[in-house]
Amino acid sequence: MQDANTRGTLVLPFLGPIYRLLSGPAETLLRVVCGVALVVHGLPKILDPFGAAGMVESIGFWPGWLWSVLLAVGELGSGVLLIIGFLTRPAAVVATIILLVTVYYHWIQLDQGWAGSEKSILWAAVTIFFAVNGARTFSVDRIVGRQF
Repeated sequence: MQDANTRGTLVLPFLGPIYRLLSGPAETLLRVVCGVALVVHGLPKILDPFGAAGMVESIGFWPGWLWSVLLAVGELGSGVLLIIGFLTRPAAVVATIILLVTVYYHWIQLDQGWAGSEKSILWAAVTIFFAVNGARTFSVDRIVGRQF
């Protein structure tokens, strides 16, 4: 069975071995950068876990204090798990849900449309990729021999 990098005919076939060699590291880099972005956004929330209570209530999540804490733990926790590649699929699902809510918040609540939602849409696409594919290479999931 051919992998995704060798399906069809490459325009420059001599690059095939390079694509195969870099596929795992490139995918790992994407997963780690995504995790770091989630940690960067989640860390201030975990330091003030009730700080987003008003915002989450404004979009219909009651009680705000509970959803604020869940948002903080979800963002930071899923980011850390994505960085190390452990429980990758469940972590990516949690991150995807959070990101899709931010799309709704920016697009509908704040009426910012695409301009306000673009980053969340892009990151949601990345987390959907990992929810479907798991961590594969260079991950704790692979070391323990389980793709959750």
